[in-house]
Amino acid sequence: MTGSIEQGASQTRGSTHILHFLVRLPRPMEAVWPVLSTPEGLAGWFTEADLLEPRLGGEVSLRGLGSGQVTAWDVDRIAEYTVEGGGRIRFHLERDGEDGSALRFTHEFRGGVESEDRWRMRFERLIASLEA
Repeated sequence: MTGSIEQGASQTRGSTHILHFLVRLPRPMEAVWPVLSTPEGLAGWFTEADLLEPRLGGEVSLRGLGSGQVTAWDVDRIAEYTVEGGGRIRFHLERDGEDGSALRFTHEFRGGVESEDRWRMRFERLIASLEA
């Protein structure tokens, strides 16, 4: 299986921007989960996690995005990080065939710091790291 970024969509509600992606990944959920839920994994394709307590209510600090809390945590399936200023990043993994995973991603934020193109580049790095 080859990874792909199948959908990207953005919308604005008031001052909040919302990005959604569906990313098909060439590895099973068990292999993908660590790259979404550990400091080492996130640093390999997204950003440094200076602090990440892997549990609901745990503290998180994502370089460039801010500090906050883990607001959803379902091991091997869902990791959601909410940071200061109202930003929220949600990774939701699902099985995709026998050997793959589908990542349903949502990023809510205020201001113009993030963009659909930036996330596409990040997901391209993620796919490349999993295909290696």
